[in-house]
Amino acid sequence: MRRTLIASALLLSTAVPIFAEEAEKAVPPPADATKAAPARAASARPAGAAPATESARTLYAIGLVMSQNLGPLKLTAAELTSLKEGLTDGVLGRPPKVDLAVYGPKLQEFAKGRLGAGASGEKKAGAAFVAKEAQQPGAAKQPTGFVYKEVKAGTGAAPKATDKVKVHYRGALTDGTVFDSSIERGEPVTFPLTGVIPCWTQGLQLMKEGGKARLVCPSELAYGDEGRAPKIKGGATLVFDVELISIER
Repeated sequence: MRRTLIASALLLSTAVPIFAEEAEKAVPPPADATKAAPARAASARPAGAAPATESARTLYAIGLVMSQNLGPLKLTAAELTSLKEGLTDGVLGRPPKVDLAVYGPKLQEFAKGRLGAGASGEKKAGAAFVAKEAQQPGAAKQPTGFVYKEVKAGTGAAPKATDKVKVHYRGALTDGTVFDSSIERGEPVTFPLTGVIPCWTQGLQLMKEGGKARLVCPSELAYGDEGRAPKIKGGATLVFDVELISIER
């Protein structure tokens, strides 16, 4: 699903500047182009300046959101130009230059290839981090590849994979950057263990109610080559500090 969304984002990103540029081209020039030129120059937004209107700022923000989804694909300037051309032709109703029935199905394959290539470096660094963490006192690398370290022993029951649990947690990258934290929000989270990443499904079954643990999750047990843009890169190893508050029955 994620790959499909990212591939689809290729058709949406960077639309705003192209809409403006192509709309201007589509409008016939004024009768006296010489007199009109200074007016256009005076109203043009200087390079690097913020959008002038609330509507323009909102549209610019849409572009930023799209860019976050496209970031993992590592598009070059030339590739981005091709993307803009396809977007412009589609929006303005121009005849397509390629057969979408042929190239549409290739979007997911394209995204998958780019994500995999970009994730390779992250996975290599993550493997080294996992190996280091497994050597820490009290830590143990589990058969599926994640590292489990008990921080505080629990005294209650241990959950099953089919249970729903209430937890507090902090998720961080291997450099310590926190990308999500129920602790900082001050509100624990409840969810079924069947609805989270495999590292959590497996790791929390090693805990007991009232206990705390540290989970070091390689990408294949977390978000894989796709990651979760913009904070989690494809192939990223993640670190979670988890407190199992209770099993919800």
